[in-house]
Amino acid sequence: MVTVPRSGRQLHLAAHGYEADIASVGVSLRTLTFDGRDLVVPFEADEVRPAYRGATLAPWPNRIVDGRYRFGGVEHQLPLTEPARGQALHGLLAWAEFEDRLVLDDRVVLAAVIEPQTGYPFRVEVEVEYRLDANGLEQTVTARNLGADAAPWGTAPHPYLVAGPSRGSSSESSVDAWTLSLPASEVLTVTPDRLSPVAVEPVTEHPEWDFRTARRIDDVFIDHAFTGLARTDGIAEVRLTTDDGSGVAISFDERCPWVQVHTADTPETASTHRLGLAVEPMTCSPGAFTSGTDLVVLEPAAAHAASWRIRAL
Repeated sequence: MVTVPRSGRQLHLAAHGYEADIASVGVSLRTLTFDGRDLVVPFEADEVRPAYRGATLAPWPNRIVDGRYRFGGVEHQLPLTEPARGQALHGLLAWAEFEDRLVLDDRVVLAAVIEPQTGYPFRVEVEVEYRLDANGLEQTVTARNLGADAAPWGTAPHPYLVAGPSRGSSSESSVDAWTLSLPASEVLTVTPDRLSPVAVEPVTEHPEWDFRTARRIDDVFIDHAFTGLARTDGIAEVRLTTDDGSGVAISFDERCPWVQVHTADTPETASTHRLGLAVEPMTCSPGAFTSGTDLVVLEPAAAHAASWRIRAL
């Protein structure tokens, strides 16, 4: 009898000095290295994935306040998967098993179907591709509406980026020692208790979250969505580096007008506290099922694709 690891079947990619391990549960990015250096916080194959580390988020990223939204004139109530805050968090596929469609040395494609259910009575096929090349790891998420009704849609990844070991810092926290470049002119403020959206405001009004000029994160707490992204040839890039300039970057095009950044604060668990920086390009704003901000509406038989790339610096 073959025992499947707790994180699901394992698919290994290798090319151009990069290596990645994909776990089939949540089609999660379990490891990513370049020349043996971690670019994301890894987890073990036979480990229940810690929280949403490396998971693919769909059919919404971030939170739906109270799990309630109205779409097509109908009120919907989702299960509250973040009960302490009373929120529906990060979609419906984080713990789903994805099936292989293509497995190559440098490319894999997996898929799962969101079946109609309470709170989301839509049938959407989700196909996820990971591909390695000389410029890093590209992930593409494609949604196809298999149902007869339009469906609300949003997606994002959830990697915790790693620049490298702390150097020259008195803090034991890796994140504190790294330098962040985040080309965002606006931040979505949230309530302190539930992290529910409040308002989009200029980062000039919140200088602690203004990283348009690269600087050390130090002890700044971040768990916010950013927009108003500066782009070069349509591409926005978030960079995380050590003092010597090495590190990691994640880039994405206009199909992701938002990016969530989180300093992974878990003061109750020292082993994971500020261990990596979550950087999550998002196709819609937090709470988009309620606000409609940048929400994708998938018409019957329509498809939508979004992608992002992680590379070593």
